[in-house]
Amino acid sequence: MAVRIDPVILSGGSGTRLWPLSRAAYPKQLLPLIDRHSMLQATIKRVADPSRFNPPTMICNDEHRFIIAEQLRAIDVEPTDIVLEPVGRNTAPAAAVGALLAAARSPDAIILVLPSDHRIADTEAFLAAVDAAAKAAQGGALVTFGITPTTAETGYGYIKRGAAIASITGCHQVAEFVEKPALPKAEAMLKSGDFSWNSGMFLFRADRLLAEMERLSPEIVQACRAAVETAQRDLSFTRLDAAAFAENPNTSIDYAVMEKTDAAAVVSADIGWNDIGSWSALWELGLEQAGDAANNITMGDVILDDVGNSYIRAEKRLVTALGVKDLVIVETADAVLVASRDKAQDVKAIVDRLKAEGRDEAEQNPRVYRPWGYYEGMDSGDRFQVKRISVKPGQKLSLQMHHHRAEHWIVVEGTALVSRGDETIMLEENQSTFIPVGTWHRLENPGKIDLNLIEVQSGAYLGEDDIVRSADDYGRDSDS
Repeated sequence: MAVRIDPVILSGGSGTRLWPLSRAAYPKQLLPLIDRHSMLQATIKRVADPSRFNPPTMICNDEHRFIIAEQLRAIDVEPTDIVLEPVGRNTAPAAAVGALLAAARSPDAIILVLPSDHRIADTEAFLAAVDAAAKAAQGGALVTFGITPTTAETGYGYIKRGAAIASITGCHQVAEFVEKPALPKAEAMLKSGDFSWNSGMFLFRADRLLAEMERLSPEIVQACRAAVETAQRDLSFTRLDAAAFAENPNTSIDYAVMEKTDAAAVVSADIGWNDIGSWSALWELGLEQAGDAANNITMGDVILDDVGNSYIRAEKRLVTALGVKDLVIVETADAVLVASRDKAQDVKAIVDRLKAEGRDEAEQNPRVYRPWGYYEGMDSGDRFQVKRISVKPGQKLSLQMHHHRAEHWIVVEGTALVSRGDETIMLEENQSTFIPVGTWHRLENPGKIDLNLIEVQSGAYLGEDDIVRSADDYGRDSDS
């Protein structure tokens, strides 16, 4: 292939249908749902061949920036860029930003727009579909990937294939886009053999997408161009201008361009695709690999007796089930979901209720990730709070003080370099120190292994916003 493709990987979703494991602060694409890699990492590894692809451009939620950077580092990938969206505006603005940046680097740029939360089982078939799409894109087509349907699915949009495009196997003009259908229509489309599921993956020349978007949705290009031109570098991130980007409508590539253009093409792709849109989808995927004799999928510390056709996942504690069928049971440190498997698509209703009640369980996991590592709540009560803190080798927290709380630190693994007022002390395993209220302090891991410690906070107010920073390696002015 003469021109290497620029992957533009979108990671802005919240994955509410996989609550309680997936939360807004740590959504499904960042989780290892199928194997040891997160879905984001699996997406990146799929386009890692340097003979075919340039390093990826990540477009993500500002809140997830350090987690994504760490997941890239963990698989030894240096991205072209990590672009931070100040607000979510769906896929059309994200694709426009990716196209603007790619076109600025190379006038011949071809971009492959990929969601970060899809499972693709057959990588070779996926790459063959990308090769076919690239041929069509070099001829000016805006290409989407149509998944060979296996059921009359009502949760997906569909694409009707039109006339074949000469000399490109499996590539057709798009005759029609169909919104998520009712079951009778879905059954008729499946029976006809003329329709594919709409995967939400796209490939096109960057300049061609921008030209069609200028014609069909010019307000998007205008807002995105302004956001890119006034973007700021922040450490290793590109921070889009917030005011300019917010002028974008909240709309998809399909609606903004693909459903309106006469240049749309579809490449048929039988690639083992699944968008992992529910717990029942994970149950079905698990059955492809290793279910028990009663069609149960279990993860973690689970004991079953007379249970069938169920997905049961334990993250922190023992989960037992007796005499039940067709259930989803998911246990985390702070929440348990029990649902009928045929209602698993409706978990979002529970999340919406939690949000309406202002409950933290809708947004945050007990484990909160930071650029230096993470902290995790263990216990709390009147005037006290206990946390586990883990600091990566070579990393350090900000130089900070608190007006309302004192802190006790007990090292359980690794080595801690502690700055406390005018003194600096080194703590080894089983040693501890005390940070009085109002004392400037800093915690650093100078070692080669993770530093793990227990922090006991005590005081009248224990909120995370009781932090005054004097110096921070990550450019933060609040606890983020």
